[in-house]
Amino acid sequence: MQRVTITLDDDLLAEIDRLVERRGYQGRSEAIRDLARSGLAEAASAEGETGPCVAALVYVYDHAARDLSKRLVTTFHEHHELSLTTLHVHLDHGSCMEVSVLKGDGAAVRGMAERVIAERGVRHGRAVVIPVRDEDGESTASGRPGPSGHHHHPHDDEPE
Repeated sequence: MQRVTITLDDDLLAEIDRLVERRGYQGRSEAIRDLARSGLAEAASAEGETGPCVAALVYVYDHAARDLSKRLVTTFHEHHELSLTTLHVHLDHGSCMEVSVLKGDGAAVRGMAERVIAERGVRHGRAVVIPVRDEDGESTASGRPGPSGHHHHPHDDEPE
């Protein structure tokens, strides 16, 4: 990790300090790193960069909209390689929410998410797309864990 020096005006620093407090960051550095990662991911997405990613696609729709359920199922079947799982929630008499976890090439994931959100009867939708990086910060080739498909998460009680 490298140390850098930046200059921030008082108002911006006060906003960062409020964010640190609200979200419970350990300090300004953690908050600024998080904001930088988020900003870089957003910029890459806006510039159409591709590469492996994971995403949460959240959308609310009118479950009675004509053929919407059928159109959504068709979209997910056509992109089955991107879809890991979906959670379906009944919000009220006429509205449902789904949260779909997607994984694959960024352009393909964004394209599928845009297609779902654009369907007639989908009232609100948003995709949170997160690039998949290896331990060195490089894009992974497949976005998947190592050859065996297994990966390790260190726990608090074991050394990294």
